Amino acid sequence: MSGLYAARLLAAAGADFILLEARDRLGGRIFSVADDGFDLGPAWFWPDMQPVMARLIEELGLASFAQYSEGDVLIERAAREPVQRFAGFGQMASSFRVAGGTGALVTALAKTVPQDRIRLGITVTAAELRDGGVLLTARNAGGETISISASHVLFAAPPRLLDRTVAFTTAMTPALRTRWRQTPTWMAPHAKFLAAYEKPFWRDSGLSGTAQSMVGPMVEIHDASAMAGGAALFGFLGVPAAMRQKIGEDALKAHCLAQLVRLFGAKAANPAAMFLKDWSTDALTATTDDWEAGEHPVPVSKPWFDPAWADRAVMAGSEAALEHPGYLEGALLAAGRAVRSVISG
Repeated sequence: MSGLYAARLLAAAGADFILLEARDRLGGRIFSVADDGFDLGPAWFWPDMQPVMARLIEELGLASFAQYSEGDVLIERAAREPVQRFAGFGQMASSFRVAGGTGALVTALAKTVPQDRIRLGITVTAAELRDGGVLLTARNAGGETISISASHVLFAAPPRLLDRTVAFTTAMTPALRTRWRQTPTWMAPHAKFLAAYEKPFWRDSGLSGTAQSMVGPMVEIHDASAMAGGAALFGFLGVPAAMRQKIGEDALKAHCLAQLVRLFGAKAANPAAMFLKDWSTDALTATTDDWEAGEHPVPVSKPWFDPAWADRAVMAGSEAALEHPGYLEGALLAAGRAVRSVISG
């Protein structure tokens, strides 16, 4: 979303630009599935604390709604102990979601960018300083090598991924590249499981859909029902990335479904659809350094590039934000800061 938002701001400023996306779709770690827009990537924002995100949703004419949190919470402490039920306390009341999923925001944002400026399936592999600018080497969807010249480059990819995938011919200092590798990529170690149902049956039993578990495989579960009425439960898996890959997707789905039945009863056994997104296996999100769950990215005001690159390259992804790094708000703030630095410079 940071790249798309930067493109929106550059278009509004009358700048000449192109947006390069390695995937065959826009959105990056934002990934919504099914007609209801169930989110397998980031889903929440907090309008009271994240005004840029709230304002953008309003500007694009989208609706948002509060995360459902009415009802009791379930706690699973041990495999041989009964599930415990506690009175709810509106624990998610301040968080909101976008109607139609966060992917609806990506779709609406893309419509504000000139379509001939968006290039999908372009994977940047190298960057070289040239007089007056930067020469990018990239590979298109057909495997052909192409070159792109620009006065400035805004990198919206996470620093850790950038370190692994782009060769800088005027090399960064080892200390700076180490910093890139040590910056956690939000979502990269995680996997989300979602089960869709015809109706939110847990609400009929006075449950919020929220559960915490020390048994697993999911450690945290929430109601993921859509604003339009599609019902769903989703959870974050607590199984390490390397172990998830050994277990396999089908077995993981079966274990997650069994856990939902254990927590919410027999009605959970027959979902209309199941989805599992393991971000650690997404080569355009994660590296092997992301297989161990790390800390959340923290704000860092130090330069992201060495002096030779400072006037030509800007880090514009969420991890580079000075506020809310790793969040949707951070993506917007980092993109805005990057565009301002290019326009004013």
